[in-house]
Amino acid sequence: MHPTTPDGRYFVVKGQLWRCTNLSLSERERQRLVHDVMDARRDVKRAKRADDSSMLNSAHSRVNVAKEGLGERGGVWWDDGSPDYNRCRVELTPYADWYKVLDATKDH
Repeated sequence: MHPTTPDGRYFVVKGQLWRCTNLSLSERERQRLVHDVMDARRDVKRAKRADDSSMLNSAHSRVNVAKEGLGERGGVWWDDGSPDYNRCRVELTPYADWYKVLDATKDH
């Protein structure tokens, strides 16, 4: 499991922040969108196997729409004016101190 920032906005993978799913989504909506992402990713795989660029573009677009619906891409899902640090190195963000402490406790 990857560590999640205290505000629930990001998880950390290899020192990089990735935006979490919108916390205000209902479980039903979240599940629907996750299903849409997985279906679209399967279609990406099929399109690559078939070497079908039109199908590939369509599948990539569907992945993006579902990820935006989840809040993992596109505009931020929080409304307090905080900037988006998606895909930033954690040490270059306001989460740096939190991560240092977390990382230090991991070593002991």
